[in-house]
Amino acid sequence: MTKEQLCLLMNLTVFAPAIGIPLLLFMKQSAAKYIALIASFIPFVMSLLLLFGYLGVSSSPESNGFVLYSSYKWLNLPGMDVNFTTGLDGISVHLLWLTTLIFPISIYFSWRSIDTYEKPYYALLLLLEVGVIGFFVSLDLLLFYVFFEMVLIPMYFIIGIWGGKDRIYASVKFFLYTLIGSLLMLIAIIYAGLHSNSEFLFTTDYHRILKAGFSPEVQTWLFLAFTLSFAIKVPMFPLHTWLPDAHVQAPTAGSVILAGVLLKMGTYGLVRFSLPLFPIASHQFSDIMCILAVIGVIYGGMAAMVQTDIKKLVAYSSVSHMGFIVLGIFAFSKDAMSGAIIQMIGHGISTGALFLLVGMIYDRRHTREIKDYQGIAKQVPVFTLMFMITVFSSVGLPGLNGFIGEFLVLIGTGSQEGTRVYAFFAATGVIIAAVYLLWMFRRVMFGELDKEANKKLLDLNRHEVGLLMPLIALMFIMGFYATPFLREINKSSDPLVQYVLEKNGVVIPVATPPAVTPNQVVPPTLNQPTGHEGHNH
Repeated sequence: MTKEQLCLLMNLTVFAPAIGIPLLLFMKQSAAKYIALIASFIPFVMSLLLLFGYLGVSSSPESNGFVLYSSYKWLNLPGMDVNFTTGLDGISVHLLWLTTLIFPISIYFSWRSIDTYEKPYYALLLLLEVGVIGFFVSLDLLLFYVFFEMVLIPMYFIIGIWGGKDRIYASVKFFLYTLIGSLLMLIAIIYAGLHSNSEFLFTTDYHRILKAGFSPEVQTWLFLAFTLSFAIKVPMFPLHTWLPDAHVQAPTAGSVILAGVLLKMGTYGLVRFSLPLFPIASHQFSDIMCILAVIGVIYGGMAAMVQTDIKKLVAYSSVSHMGFIVLGIFAFSKDAMSGAIIQMIGHGISTGALFLLVGMIYDRRHTREIKDYQGIAKQVPVFTLMFMITVFSSVGLPGLNGFIGEFLVLIGTGSQEGTRVYAFFAATGVIIAAVYLLWMFRRVMFGELDKEANKKLLDLNRHEVGLLMPLIALMFIMGFYATPFLREINKSSDPLVQYVLEKNGVVIPVATPPAVTPNQVVPPTLNQPTGHEGHNH
């Protein structure tokens, strides 16, 4: 496919899930789940075509560093520069396929867990998918804000209608937290659009604002407004309190989507908007952000350790793991940034799988209390195996996807004198994660099978195993061979780190080769041709 065709496909992928929404209105109730699954599977196929097409093309000078880039006039008013601008780079292309994978899995799981108001439920999920996909490809600030807000409404109703007994409290709390932060960001977008020093009276074009060069004082206020909104979405300590309530009260599919992709909107927003648009302020506040991230890592882990509800334990584990991602972003190390981005993907896979597994066992026993389980490994061996792999992935066991991201974050953060102390304290989070996850696993799976209800548990059926297998496979693929992911990520993340450091006058040291004596043989490096390989330029 040509680059123009890929750009068209990218824009069509944004709205592909919406095809199912009008169909749901006219079809029978019994057909709703089939329409929703097909409508969510179409963008998944399109995202795979985009991924493989993306790998076959390269960025051009007019695309501003994005391999795929398109822009169409949106608000064609005098003096206004607001366009439907979209793009994909090595960061967003991976979050796109992750999003389109998580949604059909969540919808298929809902077939057996949602039996009331099915048509509006699936319509809201498809609308939610449109918002998430649109957010990850948007390169116009007003367009990005529209998609950012679009996500809020469907999730509010999904939690509030199909959630648990305290669903109204959780949905209102989620709504208020997110709305307050995003309104401040809207004010910042309007200010930036009016003071971007372009030929337009008002612009929300990403690259025009990127080139505006705001003063450090202005950058500070704009950075705070943007970052507060993203920090709530992550969520960062101490703005995290809405997340455990939302996770516990949401239906399983809502929890999977929330952990799998919605939290990534916060960290992706930091990478895509806060850092490049306000590089001086980003560097100025890096220590504060790192400290809050480390507190989140430790606090989230300690809070998870004392939970008696499995779902709430997994929710607090998200607070801890997302702290690693924020630390990697604000350490301003290329390795740490790469680790943060691949951890976004890895966390979406492993935590999404954890919520699926918790939902599966809840549907059988209608309880999430750890004390209500014991010794069920003898009764449900397939479930136990899947749960064990996913727990090991979340712990960060080498060979699984959770390891590579946290390892790179700690290596990148620990390799710099100014951030070494953050790496030391964050490393304790890895130990804490092993404690609360493995302790929970032991209490649920092992011991004497002494409860009658547990003796009647049914193991996973083929449909449930099929749901989990794509996520389990990705855990091993990313764990054993992360190079293809990191190769594309580094093409976008490395220039971003370098750009922020250069804007702050930080000199990036260049390693010089050691002196070579005449009789000394120099071993080939990764960047040196050995004579047995071709030259790649």
